Amino acid sequence: MDELVGRLSAEVHRTVVGGPSPSVKDLQRRITEMGYVFIKFTDTDGGTDLGVRVDPAASDLGGADFDRGAGRVHLEGTLTLNLVKVRCVTDIELPSLSGTGRLVALEEAAVV
Repeated sequence: MDELVGRLSAEVHRTVVGGPSPSVKDLQRRITEMGYVFIKFTDTDGGTDLGVRVDPAASDLGGADFDRGAGRVHLEGTLTLNLVKVRCVTDIELPSLSGTGRLVALEEAAVV
């Protein structure tokens, strides 16, 4: 397995909302309108900012109050990292736009 995928899959890591202008409103828009969010794993050298296609069936927004910037969201979605298809699973606290998460490898690295 790829070293970075293995490391981010092995245990829970600190995460933050990533992307060009992280905010509660931008996160809400990305989840509900675009279906695509940026999640940054901060424990890697320089951080690893990943674009994640949100899986609405596996995510939970019930604990979030986006208007007040309170509560938390549980997000799950897929992406390909270093030729490995993975699922990103993270819980984000809205006041700080930070939380914890991990990757789950869905397949081995593709042969190129």
